[in-house]
Amino acid sequence: MYRQVLDPVAGSLAWSSLVAAIPLLTLFVLLGILRMTAWLAALISLAVALVVAIVVYPMPAGPAFLAASEGAAFGFFPILWIVINAIWIYNMTVATGHFDVLRRSFARVSDDQRLQGVIIAFSFGALLEALAGFGTPVAITSVMLIALGFRPIKAAAVALVANTAPVAFGALAVPITTLATVTGLPLHDLSSMVGRQTPVLGVFVPLALVFIIDGRRGLRQTWPAALVCGVVFALAQFATSNYVGAPLTDIVAALLSAGAMVLFLRVWHPAESYVEGTGVRTTTAGAAGAAGAERAGGSTTTMERPARPPAGGAGNGGERDSGAEVFRAYAPYLIIIAVFALAQIPAIKDALTSVTKTFNWPGLHIQSSSGKPSTLSQFKFDWLDAAGTLLIIAGLLTIPVIGIRPARALRAYLATYHQLATAIVTVMAVLALAYVMNASGQTATLGTWMAGAGGVFALISPILGWLGVAVTGSDTSSNSLFGALQVVAANKAGLSATLLAAANSSGGVLGKMISPQNLAIAAAAVGMTGREGDLFRRVLVWSLVFVAVMCLLVYLQSTAVLGWMVP
Repeated sequence: MYRQVLDPVAGSLAWSSLVAAIPLLTLFVLLGILRMTAWLAALISLAVALVVAIVVYPMPAGPAFLAASEGAAFGFFPILWIVINAIWIYNMTVATGHFDVLRRSFARVSDDQRLQGVIIAFSFGALLEALAGFGTPVAITSVMLIALGFRPIKAAAVALVANTAPVAFGALAVPITTLATVTGLPLHDLSSMVGRQTPVLGVFVPLALVFIIDGRRGLRQTWPAALVCGVVFALAQFATSNYVGAPLTDIVAALLSAGAMVLFLRVWHPAESYVEGTGVRTTTAGAAGAAGAERAGGSTTTMERPARPPAGGAGNGGERDSGAEVFRAYAPYLIIIAVFALAQIPAIKDALTSVTKTFNWPGLHIQSSSGKPSTLSQFKFDWLDAAGTLLIIAGLLTIPVIGIRPARALRAYLATYHQLATAIVTVMAVLALAYVMNASGQTATLGTWMAGAGGVFALISPILGWLGVAVTGSDTSSNSLFGALQVVAANKAGLSATLLAAANSSGGVLGKMISPQNLAIAAAAVGMTGREGDLFRRVLVWSLVFVAVMCLLVYLQSTAVLGWMVP
């Protein structure tokens, strides 16, 4: 039995925290400064974490390596199990040509890539996050953006930044339900509180996306549509999380924001239509006037622009698809929604969970610093109820609908493992690192040290969640790590436990874009394996800016200024 020690360095929590941070600093330096490939950086950082656990913390080598093995197993199941099967469904649609139909359908909403990026990466990505989470939206939407003509690094960056506001309620609100479990706080209170924090992000993320795509000009020309999308998403997320239920929050917000964009673009268009690498089309009439002239059968004067490259050749002109083809293109995602919805019916859910096995990882026995048995060594193998398994079921149902031969579907499945090979190594290594830090006490050392800030802790509370997601790649895992600690810190400082627990989840979503796990998935999806460091530097500033905004919001909510927002 290993009992955690939080201050192994000279009995000082501060000095111990500096040492405990070494594995994380190693990971970020290797990725962001030395530009090392993610799988190698993750393995080196894992080795550093093991050394710190064994040499600095009094953790024997056996339990340390067992903790690493449990983390690697968790990295594959359930996390990679979701991503692999989601990408498999996508790969089948590519093989049959139905993905091209879907791409053309999205493109017909607008031929402006700035708006396409918002619809696909933000709204459609939020729907994927609501259903599966764990990197699935980043993997699928980044490839969709490439098909519309985006450069790979820009497509990946847009997908990563977009995967923020929906994350707290992702995978049918698993992060929130996990937070309620580990803190003992009412689920509805936590859902309501998070629903009064992340919608603020939802308003600004679409604006950030158009800035990433086309800079200040893009923001100046497309802010009305981006703002409509963000505001509708934020209002829907707030209303659903507070008055309907956490699991449906992102589904409702995603569908309503996409619908609002489609309707708004029927009456408004930007003055210039942006297509990367081909220049811009400029209308001499106003944007709304141009749309009206087109509907009236008139025309507007435009500057000629070079033809769009084949990769982005899904415009309002060109090839038209039949209604049946469009339906089959959307069918895989409709099937996914139906399968996940049916899985929530109590009788079906009970049947799926009846075969779930929860067991202690063999040979791993851990006590917290207070002497209580730790749940870190418990492994939940919900093989039938897992989101990845539901995606396999959806994939099997998709096969006859899109008309792909079973043998070809099997080849696509095997090819998916080959495509994600380095991402698989990266994710398993990062989760192994996280489990070693958790089991040895390194993570608890960092959290406890930060929690000693007293009343000021409200200002830095979201950073703890941000740190947890940056390491594990999962808001669910971050809530498991730090949820209870946030409550303890809140009680010591006389702050709202509901506020700080929710801040852990809301701040955590902003660490998603810099998580090595997500960076590896994005890089593999767009063919940039080995350049995860480039992606890291491209999105780091956005992560820091947004987490600073969240810190300020939570701090104000802890005072009389915005205290009325706390349920």
